[in-house]
Amino acid sequence: MIQALIFDFDGLILDTEISAFQSWQEIYQEYRCELPLDKWVACVGGGVELFDPCDYLETLLNTSIARETLLRRRRLRHHEMLRSLGALPGVEEYILAAKQLNLKLAVASSSPREWVEGHLGRLDLLKYFDCLCCGDEVTHKKPHPELYITALSRLGVRANEAFALEDSPNGVQAARQAGLFCVAVPNVITSQLPLSHADLLLTSLTDMALADVIAEIERRRTIMEEVESVSH
Repeated sequence: MIQALIFDFDGLILDTEISAFQSWQEIYQEYRCELPLDKWVACVGGGVELFDPCDYLETLLNTSIARETLLRRRRLRHHEMLRSLGALPGVEEYILAAKQLNLKLAVASSSPREWVEGHLGRLDLLKYFDCLCCGDEVTHKKPHPELYITALSRLGVRANEAFALEDSPNGVQAARQAGLFCVAVPNVITSQLPLSHADLLLTSLTDMALADVIAEIERRRTIMEEVESVSH
């Protein structure tokens, strides 16, 4: 039986992906350079080790840049763009439904704790989560499964007792490698990326109620168990 639900954060709870990309595009435009989406998406759901926009800008310019100043300005612009945004459609409903079902809740995010905790607090959602597992607290970010493995350990549940909500290919890969059933709910940016490795794909959390998602997970597991028993 499902006992826990693990959320990604960026692009799943809060649509930070569009503003993240746009704020970097503005920086590139100042230097009369272009940041193509196909370059940027490499780091969506992961971190700068997958694609570093500063490195790429320096490559285009063939010179070094004032990184700290640039990063500070870009971060402030990103925060400014996010300040008035609420949670994505269906997020609050899923959280409240999970609590009614007595499910444990966690966040597994490649972003730093300060970022995740700050925005969850602003959205008045932090109080619902049993634990946060963040990128600055682990050795490996997504697509490595460490964040999800850590979340399962802190929640005290096995992989087959939980499932993940993700929006990016890197996140889906991390969840699947941790042994979790993964529901992909892409946003405007990640809807352009391949997500066929997710177990279930929704266009929005409003597409399917939490109880129906859990029922679908249980249905598929029953079928798999029946197939395995016949093959043996």
